[in-house]
Amino acid sequence: MGERIEDMDYDKLKLENQLCFPLYACSREIIKWYKPFLDEIGLTYTQYIAMMVLWERKQVTIKKMGELLYLDSGTLTPLLKKMEGAGLLKRSRAKEDERSVIVELTEKGERLKDQAVTIPDRISRCVPVNKEEFKTLYRLLYQILGQTDPTKAPPRES
Repeated sequence: MGERIEDMDYDKLKLENQLCFPLYACSREIIKWYKPFLDEIGLTYTQYIAMMVLWERKQVTIKKMGELLYLDSGTLTPLLKKMEGAGLLKRSRAKEDERSVIVELTEKGERLKDQAVTIPDRISRCVPVNKEEFKTLYRLLYQILGQTDPTKAPPRES
């Protein structure tokens, strides 16, 4: 006889059958790999990704930073306040719209970039996949992100 529908449905609830779990677990593990490198420059992982946005753009609204990092203002505001206290950035109201807050890189924040520049290469040596697998994984992850928000998808390769 065949499997009962109830048994088949319960298989869907097994942790090993979920896409979300290996993504979640890998994300947590990879962020742990960053910790010793980030400790050297005095940043947490979330501060590091916020700095990457600023190193790339120099200034950005809190709203835009939240969109780019998939962080809500409840997470971002205290994070940025702490980073401002450390002298890495400054926040100010936009002149054209006082409701909007602009985040700008300071000289100290810009100098930190020189210390952080080796981190991506150091992390890539920790990832147990070859270059082609890495590219495939990267492409697939951004493909999924692009489906959740098309503005986040990277440009397609020709």
